Amino acid sequence: MNWKTHIKSYQSYLRIERGLSKNTVDNYTFDIERLCLFLEENKMDVSPLKITEEAVQQFIYAVSKEVNARSQARIISGLKSFFSYLIFEDYRNDNPMELIEAPRLGRKLPDTLSIQDIDALIGAIDLSKEEGERNRAMLETLYGCGLRVTELTTLKISDLFFEEGFIKITGKGNKQRFVPISEVTKKYIGFYRLKRNTLPIQKGHEDTLFLNRRGRQLTRAMIFTIIKDLAVKINLNKSISPHTFRHSFATHLLENGADLRSIQLMLGHESITTTEIYVHLDRKHLTQVMNTFHPRNNDLS
Repeated sequence: MNWKTHIKSYQSYLRIERGLSKNTVDNYTFDIERLCLFLEENKMDVSPLKITEEAVQQFIYAVSKEVNARSQARIISGLKSFFSYLIFEDYRNDNPMELIEAPRLGRKLPDTLSIQDIDALIGAIDLSKEEGERNRAMLETLYGCGLRVTELTTLKISDLFFEEGFIKITGKGNKQRFVPISEVTKKYIGFYRLKRNTLPIQKGHEDTLFLNRRGRQLTRAMIFTIIKDLAVKINLNKSISPHTFRHSFATHLLENGADLRSIQLMLGHESITTTEIYVHLDRKHLTQVMNTFHPRNNDLS
């Protein structure tokens, strides 16, 4: 079996047994294909069952000159997963990545927007344009519900439970969660749906909430473009993306007194340690918690 055959079976494993999204599977595949290209360019004709630790180390060394530490760590993690799969399927009995360590990464704090920034971005949307109501509803949903960009683009009309005050989100690994939705967000989605009813909706997209002008599901790239264009329009000197709205959602909740466990559930984080990064963003909140809840602070007389 060659690289292509093993990669194909690995993709099936990631999709079916691990339930990973197409984007995640594509990222894993890209890293393996990058290794294949390196072997080909260096005339190293070796199968995935015979590749040695030395050959992989040469690849990692070459990659380290081209990408930053974070990307390098992701590549190493992806390759470890691939070779672990080969061991699991009894194709190999050792992992050539076993002794290869990823570079140490500092914990990167996410960029956030102020409430004024978000108001300015949404306020810059031209509602006279055909896509205006849609774009406003999308940004209100991103910020109001803390969604990932793929969760936004795949949101269904049948996922909206407005009477109960929730929307159903299908997140990473096809895990579902219910997220509260505010009256403001519901209002703007309602305005957009009136506009949506006039679109020529394509077969298979009848239940997709946010559509492009051809009546199909929006791409992730389109959401990035919409946000980047709005940032330019208001002269916002920050590098932002759809994920910035999600970070801002969590940070503003924390600043206003929400507990980490509630934020974790709304974001769909598997581990609370992922959510804890937001604590580092708001030291003022930590001081308030200490002053309010520590018994010694109530002991001054």
